[in-house]
Amino acid sequence: MTAEVDPSVLVSDRALLGRSSTADRVTDILRARIAEGYLPPGSKLSEDAIGSALGISRNTLREAFRLLTHERLLVHELNRGVFVRMLTVQDVTDIYQVRRLIECAAVRSLGAPPYDLSQAEGAVAEGEKAAEGGSSLALGTANIHFHHAVVALAHSERLNELMRGVLAELRLVFHAMDNPRSFHEPYLARNREILSALRAADRAKAELLLAAYLDDAEKQLVQRYSESIAAGEGGSRR
Repeated sequence: MTAEVDPSVLVSDRALLGRSSTADRVTDILRARIAEGYLPPGSKLSEDAIGSALGISRNTLREAFRLLTHERLLVHELNRGVFVRMLTVQDVTDIYQVRRLIECAAVRSLGAPPYDLSQAEGAVAEGEKAAEGGSSLALGTANIHFHHAVVALAHSERLNELMRGVLAELRLVFHAMDNPRSFHEPYLARNREILSALRAADRAKAELLLAAYLDDAEKQLVQRYSESIAAGEGGSRR
């Protein structure tokens, strides 16, 4: 079922554009909103509504749509418009293959300690607050922030940029979970374990914990996503 996106969530993002309103900046905003779960798969993106909310031209928005389509986050359907993409099971396994290559390598290649773990610590605290407040959406976002923080330890803007796109795609998969809180909450404890290993400068242990984490998460998501598609909940749009 196709749903129109409520553009009101984007109004507060207008200030982020400042005087340098560019397609790249709009792309960053929409990608972030996808990663935060505000633009679910299958949602139709209205040029008029989003352009008005952000105060940008139609051409700027169309360029942002084009960039996000290239990143596999949006899809353009002839005579229907632009939609947030619905992923396939193969997409899920591919995302986790990429995550293993990036995240595990980032931990393995860490230099001499101590490491700046402030971002990772902040993400764990964010997750604990979300769990206390009962927000599964915020819990999923905190989990994404933690793993982005792990990759940020490599101090590579190229890896950071790649990870932003991968994790935004991952958020589209999270929407298939019928009980997202029960899926995300156990991984909060595992994030703490990884953080503890990094605090102890035990890179080998942190990598093992991370690899096991990714294996388990992939199995859960692939199973649920397969069930969702089989039941017709995933739809046919890619």
